[in-house]
Amino acid sequence: MIRIRRNPGASLMVALVFLVTPPALWSQNARDGGPDSVDILLEDSATRHENFLSKDFLEDWNQRKQEIAERTGISFGTDYSTQYFTGSNVPEGAASTASAGMVRFFGKWELLNRGEDTSGTLNWKIEHRHRYGETAPSGYSLNAGNVGVMAGPFSDQGSRMTNFYWRQGLGKGWVTYVGFLDATDFVDVWALASPWTGFTNLAFSTGSASMALPNDATFGAMVGGFLTDNLYLMGSITDLNSDPTSPFGGIESFFEENEYYQSLELGWTTSRDRFFFDNVHLTLWHVDEITATGTPDGWGFNFSASTWIDETWMPFLRGGYADDGGSLLESSISAGVAVNLFDQRDLFGLAVNWGEPNESTFGPGLDDQFALETFYRLQFTQALRITPSFQLLMDPALNPTEDVVAIFGLRGVATF
Repeated sequence: MIRIRRNPGASLMVALVFLVTPPALWSQNARDGGPDSVDILLEDSATRHENFLSKDFLEDWNQRKQEIAERTGISFGTDYSTQYFTGSNVPEGAASTASAGMVRFFGKWELLNRGEDTSGTLNWKIEHRHRYGETAPSGYSLNAGNVGVMAGPFSDQGSRMTNFYWRQGLGKGWVTYVGFLDATDFVDVWALASPWTGFTNLAFSTGSASMALPNDATFGAMVGGFLTDNLYLMGSITDLNSDPTSPFGGIESFFEENEYYQSLELGWTTSRDRFFFDNVHLTLWHVDEITATGTPDGWGFNFSASTWIDETWMPFLRGGYADDGGSLLESSISAGVAVNLFDQRDLFGLAVNWGEPNESTFGPGLDDQFALETFYRLQFTQALRITPSFQLLMDPALNPTEDVVAIFGLRGVATF
């Protein structure tokens, strides 16, 4: 988590977004959230249950949920997920295994102008995160001596809020979020950013481990949309004193502490309905000094380029740079590929990363490190997804006595 103190010049990035008056922005059917946003989770669940070749015992339940949504405007879903890691060559005295589970309840209530581009929707996601053993997966990467995070959401935090916000269409495609937000829903979005459906290593996810992201349930606002049919712009400002286990204090913090995370993103996509699939973007971010911990202010940029080829192959190149700010990595570059298999039900992914630890966070003198991750996501039934994974952490910066740390992972997600 990064907290920042307000700087008079720091609001410039967000102000630029509000000053632009683009002719056309996100349409009602366009994807304006990341792969773990409420809208996309609900859409993914409905599509998967509709298209899977064999039906299971949840077919009637999903039909009932669809009827409720049509009648009331309320859509909702629940899932339970688990993550397990075991590794070799971890430092002496550190845990060699880690495991945790999580239940999520998410949904939206379309209260205004249902089905129109001026619709207003209340979105929510609440969770309970719990470890099974002594160590949770969220701390396993640092536990193994690698500067980074793997399966970050799988912690022992207990009950918490991830987001609770109002999504408002403003006409002509304008869209804004206001409330308690998860920045990964709209910052540096790409198809495999989710630790539930894609890579577990943060180096391949939002911010490439080189962005100083706020915690979940951060109070603030996002606004964005398309400048042309292909070019989009998005900006945000959110509080950095957020606490997902006690989120409502974030309102007071936003207006009194004045410690903000801010972002501005400019991107290009072949079409709005392929926002996830063919996307090139540059994200700028800024943070101020953390009052409580003394973490210095900082800024950085991240870039991402990915495209689907023949609806089967997705090569990608991603990375970022941070100037202080408390990020994990100062510089990060990743490249890889994802492959759709078996009528797009299963997915294979492979990626490599080079990372330079952030000196202001971990101190000087640490060597660069490398990571490789591969996974196979198996859609076992309509409701059950199993994903084994394998990682090699090479030259881990905090474990210099080992050249390679090998980690096997197993993830499961059941949706209801």
